[in-house]
Amino acid sequence: MTEEGLPFILNIYFHFLLTLAKFGYMRRTVVATALIITGFVSSAQNKDSLMIRRIADEILINGKAYDNLRHLTKQIGPRLAGSQGMVKAEQWGLNTMQESGPDKAWLQECMVPHWIRGGKDEAGIITFQSTANGVGKSKMERKLEVIAIGNSIGTGPKAIIDNVVLVNSFEDLEAKKDLVSGKIVFYNYKFNPAYVSTFLAYRDAVQYRGYGASRAAKYGAIAVIVRSMSHSTDNNPHTGALIYDSAYNKIPAVAIGLQDADFLSDKLSREKISVYIRTNGKFLPDTIGHNVIGELKGSEFPDEIITVGGHLDSWDNCEGAHDDGAGCVQTIEMLRAFKAIGYKPKRTIRFVLFANEESDAGGFTPRGFSFSVSDKQFKKITGWRELIAPYGGGDLVKGGGGTDIGPLNQTFGTALASLNPDNQRYFDIHHSRNDVFENVNKRELELGAVNMAALIYLVDQYGL
Repeated sequence: MTEEGLPFILNIYFHFLLTLAKFGYMRRTVVATALIITGFVSSAQNKDSLMIRRIADEILINGKAYDNLRHLTKQIGPRLAGSQGMVKAEQWGLNTMQESGPDKAWLQECMVPHWIRGGKDEAGIITFQSTANGVGKSKMERKLEVIAIGNSIGTGPKAIIDNVVLVNSFEDLEAKKDLVSGKIVFYNYKFNPAYVSTFLAYRDAVQYRGYGASRAAKYGAIAVIVRSMSHSTDNNPHTGALIYDSAYNKIPAVAIGLQDADFLSDKLSREKISVYIRTNGKFLPDTIGHNVIGELKGSEFPDEIITVGGHLDSWDNCEGAHDDGAGCVQTIEMLRAFKAIGYKPKRTIRFVLFANEESDAGGFTPRGFSFSVSDKQFKKITGWRELIAPYGGGDLVKGGGGTDIGPLNQTFGTALASLNPDNQRYFDIHHSRNDVFENVNKRELELGAVNMAALIYLVDQYGL
């Protein structure tokens, strides 16, 4: 009897036992039979517990994820979509995937956007001094730590110098809309510290990075400065992506480090300030990228496919260690571990390094998983909690899976899941120059792979 058939058989058998009791059969027979059934369940759980322990031991004792991450970050480095770093990373990914022992591995061609930074981003506070002949002379009073926001246009070599209007929210922008024409708008919207989940603070604030440029351009602004999306206490500016509204002019946009953001807002509260901004970003035509795929073919249900992966691209101002080098090496590590212990999956498992994906949460200590599934599926998943919890991932919640793959659930009903690492430090690092290998902990990285492998194993064994 397979474990897959057990719930149905148990259901029938318990009804049969109740019928026996109703007609007066010996109570001890019912109890003895119930103990046999309990033994079946315990045996199945014990089998799964032992298998997950084998997987965990392989990853924790013989793991290669940390060394693979070191190579990806230090030998290849930034991997912006369309760049040469992307091409090198794809080849590394394919080679490393093949070395891990899949049934097959390949590159899947796709088109990716190709934005380039084009040079160094600069900004500073400018003061003007009159000379003896009355001609104004500018002087850099203080350099500001900024970085161009991804997808933004550049200022060009001439740069932009103008007065800054402090805006603390979109509501504040509406109140000051008559003041921003021909000026630089500074969005100083802070992460809300009351949110325990930093992703909620990010979701609340990221609209200013994403849509702030066009909202300001609507009223004639010539550039925007956006407070970095972070709780951090350092001064590293955090990039990201913006989306231009085609109804309005495209204007340059930069993110500013938090210490400089506080300095600038404080100074603006007391006096008028002019700021100098120079950036060089621009879009080139879309180009060819590749998803890197490794596959273990299913032995019983080969047409049922489980996909797990992370995104291989990174921003160009960092090594992309947490975002999402961690997810990539964890993906390869799961494949390597399954092969190392001789695991033969029932369903086909595909391990993917995505070319230009988005969702990730870093390589920190695993806390649990989020699921976009039906109530029936979630009830089944919660039955696995005690098998996953010993490795840290026992907090199972509904709702999640990532913005990129969300349409799969909405359109086709595909079950989705995402690993939820501890997120308190993630936005200290996210999209900034300190997203480097040294800020990834080996033990945390490996435990993330253990928890994902455990979940993949259980889905493979019992389906959804």
